[in-house]
Amino acid sequence: MRKLSTRRRHPLAGFVVLLMALLSVGGVYAAVAPKAATAETTTANDVEAGRELFLIGCASCHGKNATGIETKRGGNYGPSLIGVGAASVDFQVGTGRMPLAQSAPQAPRKKPEYSAEETRQLAAYVASLGPGPAIPGKEYTDVKKASVEDIREGGELFRSNCTACHNSVGAGGALPDGRYAPSLKDVSAKHIAEAMITGPQQMPLFSDDVITPEDKRNIIAYVKKVQDQPNYGGLGGGGLGPVVDGLFIWVIGIGGLVIAAIWIGAHGARVKKS
Repeated sequence: MRKLSTRRRHPLAGFVVLLMALLSVGGVYAAVAPKAATAETTTANDVEAGRELFLIGCASCHGKNATGIETKRGGNYGPSLIGVGAASVDFQVGTGRMPLAQSAPQAPRKKPEYSAEETRQLAAYVASLGPGPAIPGKEYTDVKKASVEDIREGGELFRSNCTACHNSVGAGGALPDGRYAPSLKDVSAKHIAEAMITGPQQMPLFSDDVITPEDKRNIIAYVKKVQDQPNYGGLGGGGLGPVVDGLFIWVIGIGGLVIAAIWIGAHGARVKKS
């Protein structure tokens, strides 16, 4: 006991204890931290094929090494893709936002230029350049497993974090400087999950530490459930809210009354006498 007590008072004892604590914390974090997307999940052929596609269709803006191309004014033709991960590529290319057709405040969704296989290869190549978010798996997208309680919870999360831009039913909405939150109608569960974990364009990034994969799945399940519901009150007006409803009433309702008043005035008793 005396020997052990003597060692505890050794000048290096504090350093050894601190080193062991750091090693323990690092080991625990490495075990539980989300895994980044790397080329290890794909073959070398996928990475090489993706590189060839990148050099042909993407390097003119993002640079041959995907580090971006700087303009004379200090801006970028295309940002660096180092560390954006496979999820970002799969979202941007899979939704047709990239390649960008023309300069605009925001890249619109359009028909994809690349096939699903080519998109996967491009994602594999970019993922090989640096760690980043992986393409989300079923824990994010399997909405069929969501219960009624899960959908209800997803609705609360969506209304708290998403409705300010996307509307309460995911119909989208306008933002400053010519930008907008796109409609979520007919958007796949995978692409919605990718948008949450990559934060494309003006959208904030929701990491798994902020919103867990299960909660992301519940949000997607809520969006899909709302979109599948019928409009029990009749014409839904796109689900864009009271502004659209008021415009509809003004144009159709008031306009119809004005037309009716004109018709009555033109076919009244006094008109017939004359």
